[in-house]
Amino acid sequence: MFERSYDIQTSFRVRFSAGLSLSRIAVLAGFLSFFPPVAGAWPAASGLPDPALTPGAVNPAVTQANIHETICVRGYTRTIRPPVSYTEPLKRRQLREYGYSDQQIWRYEEDHLVPLEVGGAPRNPKNLWPEPHYGTWNSYRKDRLENEIHWRVCHGKMSLRRGQEIFEHNWEAGYRKYVAGRRREWPDDHRWSRDPRGSSR
Repeated sequence: MFERSYDIQTSFRVRFSAGLSLSRIAVLAGFLSFFPPVAGAWPAASGLPDPALTPGAVNPAVTQANIHETICVRGYTRTIRPPVSYTEPLKRRQLREYGYSDQQIWRYEEDHLVPLEVGGAPRNPKNLWPEPHYGTWNSYRKDRLENEIHWRVCHGKMSLRRGQEIFEHNWEAGYRKYVAGRRREWPDDHRWSRDPRGSSR
């Protein structure tokens, strides 16, 4: 007699042996489909946050009209970035809310879904979540997309609102479109351009 474990839903695991028929498992799976997943079961390996917990939020102080006085000025994000004394407790709380199996805090970055350099809200918890450093879609990949979209917005190749929507909807799709497999339109050191409007990092 042997046993195996099969996930029927994110929050349920059914153990069965060779004596339990597949038809009964199918009935049980249909029964469980009536119940929503338990909160805090978002997969840790995903680079996308749970939209119910982290839908994203924008900074009303940043508009299309003033981007060259705000996000496109070098060093701007440092003036609005929340301190660790704010983000660290929030990260610990959100790790519990997300229910990640890996709760090692150093493996996550408390990241802004809509980046500060694209007009994201600095302190709104709806725009912050513990983004994993590990996995295919990790924090380092998102940083590359942030740099790309920031450059496009500040050089008039994309509107501010369009840049924000890329992160609100699905930044992984944005990465595939604007970063992966595309030839860069800017030099590798674009973040440190002499033009003060060229970068905010």
